[in-house]
Amino acid sequence: MTSASPAPEAEGEPTVAREILGEAIELGRRFTADLAEHGERLGLIGPLEVARLWSRHVLNCALVAPFLQADGRVADVGSGAGLPGLVLAVARPDVHVTLIEPMERRTDWLHDETQRLGLTNVTVLRARAEEAVAQGPFDQVTARAVSALRTLVPITAPLVRPGGQLLFLKGARVADEIAAADKAVRRYRLSEVEVLELGGDRLPEATRLFRATVGGAS
Repeated sequence: MTSASPAPEAEGEPTVAREILGEAIELGRRFTADLAEHGERLGLIGPLEVARLWSRHVLNCALVAPFLQADGRVADVGSGAGLPGLVLAVARPDVHVTLIEPMERRTDWLHDETQRLGLTNVTVLRARAEEAVAQGPFDQVTARAVSALRTLVPITAPLVRPGGQLLFLKGARVADEIAAADKAVRRYRLSEVEVLELGGDRLPEATRLFRATVGGAS
């Protein structure tokens, strides 16, 4: 009989964490520690993710913070563990973030963690994106690891005011996703569509940020 593999150790704080999070570093540390302690048990992260929680998840999300509109309203769709929504709320206290998540156990976590961190710029909404339109319009919508763009654009663009933005963290095949989403891009009159590569000089892997301006359905 083979013995079970030992649980991976939590990743130590990278030296760039303070640079990326700035004055939010203490709250970032608390969130990361809470997620490392409870995330796997609550089904928020996989068993191997605690070993790369800072570099692959928390700091990956924090790199998007400078792209948020000052004093804006942001909807984070499919918030799950709070990636990127809670990280962005921590990094940008001037921005109000609505965390949209349909699963009860995840919204319970989001409520509890918001209170533990003392965040006053967060609203947790148990709903699917399609059910949250009445809560908008928002200035920007974020999402990470939710679905491909051809599915994601139609459920998120209606949440955004005309001239607002979609900000999605995507994988290495984002160019293929953009090509496959051409119909949705045209329907919602997305403009200024671009992919930004962030943090490749500071983290093990660059963050790919899909950014587009929403014109509205036609």
